Amino acid sequence: MASQGSSQRANLGVTSPISVAGPTARDVRLSSHLETCLRSHGMFDSKDGQDHRLLVLGQLNELMKKWIYEVSVRKGKTEQEAKEVGGKIFTFGSYRLGVHGKGADIDTLLVAPRHVDRSEFFSSFIEMLQEEKSITNIRAVEEAYVPVIKLEFDGVEMDLLFSRLSFPSVADNLNLLDASLLKNLDQKSVRSLNGCRVTDAILSLVPNQESFRLALRAIKLWAKRRGVYSNALGYLGGVSWAMLVARTCQLYPNAAASTIVLKFFFIFQRWEWPQPVLLKKMDEDLLELKLPQWDPKVNPSDRAHLMPIITPAYPAQNSTFNVTYSTRSIMIKEFNRGLDVCTDITLDRKKWEDLFEPLSFFGLYKHYIVICAKSSSVEHHIKWSGLVESKIRILVSKLEFNDGIELAHVYPTAYGPPPGENRSEQVSMWFIGLEFKKNPSTGGVNITITYEIQVFSNAVLKVSHANPDLENGTELEVKHVRRKQLAEYLPASLLPPPSKRKRSVGSAVETPSPILYRRQRQREDDLSPVSVPKRPKSEKRPPEDKKDLETAVSSLVQKRPTEDKKELESALSSFVQKLSQSGSKPVQKSSAVGQDNQSTEKQDADSSVSSLHHSTLDEVSSQSLTQSSSSDDSLVVINTSPYPNPAPSPKLPLTSSSSSSSSHPPSQTTSAPLVTSSDVGSQQTASMATVSSTSSSVPMASVEAEAEGGAEEEEGEEEVVSMVVEEPLQSRQQSSPDSSKDSGISELPEANAKESSVLTSHVNQLNSDSELSDSNLSSSTSSAVNPLSQQKAHLNRTRNQIVLRLNKT
Repeated sequence: MASQGSSQRANLGVTSPISVAGPTARDVRLSSHLETCLRSHGMFDSKDGQDHRLLVLGQLNELMKKWIYEVSVRKGKTEQEAKEVGGKIFTFGSYRLGVHGKGADIDTLLVAPRHVDRSEFFSSFIEMLQEEKSITNIRAVEEAYVPVIKLEFDGVEMDLLFSRLSFPSVADNLNLLDASLLKNLDQKSVRSLNGCRVTDAILSLVPNQESFRLALRAIKLWAKRRGVYSNALGYLGGVSWAMLVARTCQLYPNAAASTIVLKFFFIFQRWEWPQPVLLKKMDEDLLELKLPQWDPKVNPSDRAHLMPIITPAYPAQNSTFNVTYSTRSIMIKEFNRGLDVCTDITLDRKKWEDLFEPLSFFGLYKHYIVICAKSSSVEHHIKWSGLVESKIRILVSKLEFNDGIELAHVYPTAYGPPPGENRSEQVSMWFIGLEFKKNPSTGGVNITITYEIQVFSNAVLKVSHANPDLENGTELEVKHVRRKQLAEYLPASLLPPPSKRKRSVGSAVETPSPILYRRQRQREDDLSPVSVPKRPKSEKRPPEDKKDLETAVSSLVQKRPTEDKKELESALSSFVQKLSQSGSKPVQKSSAVGQDNQSTEKQDADSSVSSLHHSTLDEVSSQSLTQSSSSDDSLVVINTSPYPNPAPSPKLPLTSSSSSSSSHPPSQTTSAPLVTSSDVGSQQTASMATVSSTSSSVPMASVEAEAEGGAEEEEGEEEVVSMVVEEPLQSRQQSSPDSSKDSGISELPEANAKESSVLTSHVNQLNSDSELSDSNLSSSTSSAVNPLSQQKAHLNRTRNQIVLRLNKT
């Protein structure tokens, strides 16, 4: 008889089981360890807690019967008839499945006869609940997809649904799995009944309920700790996880709970989504109720579902229609990790605690979007934060279709106000991690998320304008932050520890001089740029710098491409020859014409050198940020401005990642002031996107940031990051007005004749196959007869051309 019952249960599901083998001694031992671990995490309720919940449910049932009796009498029923019409309280969800833990809520359903209306449930019944001293925090959500009353009964949180049957009375032995109960019911009543019907159907389709409950407790804890437990934000809810575990139990009907957990990850890590998960074949509409069911052959919208998990009760529905591309990829990644950990647990290489290790979300990404919901009172904040949370998946789905975004990872936990702030207003914050698609040719991206934020804001405002309670005193802010800025919003305990590894210097070169660049590379522990003090014009270059010059010229020539070899040889030879001439033939400055020429040429040289240090923000953006400061770092522009990107400016070579503009003052802070609807036209960007329920204008933001390859950020790393409002980058503060003056060859000491001859012979030796003619050399050295000021100005321009070519690579 036992084997026959086991065989019957083994045939549950739409396919035959994979294995009907029973548990081994190792499986039993691992299941015992799993239960111990789950108890330590509070996944089991105590005996006193269970008794208290039963007491609360009994008191709620008495209130329900009293309310139905009063409504029946008001509608003309006799006292005897009012007592016989009945009514019943049903439970569903985790409490009905038997997997609730300490502090978990109870999902309940109130079933009433046909003469009791839903409007009375949200009016007179709420009034009765308010009279009870043990019932607090009553909140009615009548406009929800499934209308619900949330309350706290003697310390136990409860969600109370309502369904009115088409029968004149409700029997105590009512079976909710009977499809005839759905006749002549409105859609809200059908949805309310569906929760209980699905829960009862899951229990009836599980071969071993004891193993099912223990495995489901483990999966629920794992999903919460790894941040994939939230139906509203695009992950899976409790019912969806229960159906996946139930399907695993059908495929391994006699397995222990530890084996069910392992096989759970094994199956759904390789499941061919969007192939639906079914616990049984979908029921046919034999009673011709014509209720809408999930059917991709009939409904085009059902074909777009990415991870369908179909409920086992009529009408069959997809419980995971909120899943997006990003949330599905995140869950599949967690399935892979869970399989690896469980395999190691089976081999005694890891423990169950490793499976439940919390996700270090705030150490995974460089860039985050912060969604901040604020309200003036606790009552308004419950509604406002719930509304904002229900619309976040819209923002995530829109971000996924942005060409520059690879992944939008929303974390399901809502956090309170930032640390160190004493606010009277209520605050809830959600975080979305961003992973970018990098251009393989440039290593950087330029993205605009104005449309995505606007769609999300409009969805929230549309609902808030229809609700008078949310019209005033509520606010929504959408910000972009870097990982290093998360400390302003979160306590230090939630942030990853900073790395002590120092970053190699060489990505922030403050001068185009190759000699100073080489010196700076040698000082990796010193982040300050190396400066060379000016030397009087009459003083010649000391002999100790000869090796530096020789080594610099050698390294520069060797690193150049073959096709540029001749061009560089000619420029360097001319440069060396003129250094020799200028160092050996000083010219008097008695002529007024010579002074005028010297001033004019000096200004030209200064402007030429200054062009290497200064470029506008538009020029940086127009180049798609192709100039990289290091091999692993690239620049990304996140533009949330309501205006399109400016037209591309002429591409100028950059000597560093900083840029400057003389017409704008340097930015002083990392966040810019808010922009109202009146000054959006003049001030095109702002530091944050702010949505206020009192105004329909949505000021947007423009953010420029440096997106570095990889997820790890090193301690002491200098990044070019600023929130821009028509202002240059913060790094422009490092360029003082004096830095562009006399930054040409006048900063380099003059070379003597012996030094210039050594450089000339070194260049000729490295470029023996060059075709420099005597005429070219003579023409390049003919400027030695000119005044000294003209020679130096010409040498400045020649030197700058060499540096420009070097910086292109």
